Amino acid sequence: MKKTIVLGAGGFIGSHLVKRLKLDGNYVVAVDLKLPEFTISPADEFIQGDLRDFQFTDSVITENCDELYQLAADMGGAGYVFTGGHDADIMHNSALINLNVAKISTQKNVKSIFYSSSACMYPEYNQMDPNNPKCSEDSAYPADPDSEYGWEKLFSERLFLAFKKNYSLNVKIARFHNVYGEEGAWDGGKEKAPAALCRKVAATKNGEIEIWGDGIQTRSFLYIDDCIDGIIKLTRSNETGPFNIGSEELISINDFAFLIAEIAKKEVKIKHIDGPTGVRGRCSDNTIIAKAIGWEPKIDLKTGVSKLYAWIENELKNTN
Repeated sequence: MKKTIVLGAGGFIGSHLVKRLKLDGNYVVAVDLKLPEFTISPADEFIQGDLRDFQFTDSVITENCDELYQLAADMGGAGYVFTGGHDADIMHNSALINLNVAKISTQKNVKSIFYSSSACMYPEYNQMDPNNPKCSEDSAYPADPDSEYGWEKLFSERLFLAFKKNYSLNVKIARFHNVYGEEGAWDGGKEKAPAALCRKVAATKNGEIEIWGDGIQTRSFLYIDDCIDGIIKLTRSNETGPFNIGSEELISINDFAFLIAEIAKKEVKIKHIDGPTGVRGRCSDNTIIAKAIGWEPKIDLKTGVSKLYAWIENELKNTN
């Protein structure tokens, strides 16, 4: 039985990772400021506390840890990340967590550590054409992320790689591309596009939904189960990365809304309004990770979004 620690276990991806690790027979210590919002964690231990605190972090990362998964961060959707109003907190909180985790994991001889970076660290200048975004791993430099969130992710990648170089920290790094699924934020300001659009389609009474920007901006979206598969496979490989973990199924936000409407069996009309949109195009390039560890997504967008829509529709009914 592996001793695993999941930092950020109260969040969307972290809570799903805890479930998978438990199903696979691991001993799981879950750590976060908060408990999961939509599920009861099956972790063997759930320790609540602040990973910005060095002493607390030192107390939860133990000597006998086989795998540590570092997903804890100050984050949210476009309404949180791209408005500029949270930049200082995002950079300070996430960087402080990663500084603590890198130092203590080295001191405690953690056998393998996974760090969750983001596709937000890719240069804005390579993502101006919605139909031809460039997000291959070798396109990261010269660096020019479109948000302070992206700059912090890039800094923390380099931080963990520096600890690998100087102290032999066995780190694995993945850049996530828009991970979605059930049991994540769907309202309140920190939700991401898939959940927000599902909520809008499910809630509309007159068929009209609002979309920030012109809706021509494109993204690829990865279902949570595929993401968890990639995380664990990378962590247990001999590779380091950084690697993309995402889908190569590119879609515009307008077409994404119509796909959700088709799933919901509704007719919708889109009203475009001002709002933060991020880069014009972003899509995962899985060439390197497929060759390195043999990972690729298995769940297509319509199948995954159908699961998410059904869950959010039920959440809305329960709320109302």
